[in-house]
Amino acid sequence: MKFPETLKYTQDDEWVRIDGEFAYVGITDYAQHELGDIVFVDVDCEGDTIDAGEAFGSIEAVKTVADLLMPVKAEVVEFNAALEDASCINNDPYEAGWIIKIKPANMGDIDGLMDAAAYKAKIGM
Repeated sequence: MKFPETLKYTQDDEWVRIDGEFAYVGITDYAQHELGDIVFVDVDCEGDTIDAGEAFGSIEAVKTVADLLMPVKAEVVEFNAALEDASCINNDPYEAGWIIKIKPANMGDIDGLMDAAAYKAKIGM
């Protein structure tokens, strides 16, 4: 499994990549592996501002459906249209499989998320 050092990670198995004043959010390689074959991603909050820890959508795999939780308070700027084929999350969770683009209310909040080493320790790797 991959855990890019340039990303931040959440307790809920999501990653965050900063890009200027925006950030991208997706699920980790570990999470997609645990979920199994992902068949559908439901996000309908584009334009909404969502508090940290609140659900911004859900992800459906063959085994289960799980909530996607906002890592930091942010406005949802864009949903990844490529997720019409949700399997791209299984194939490339950190690039093509990003889920939402956000504009954080406070970029400094991202610093409070885990780095790759802390995330690996959290999942026991």
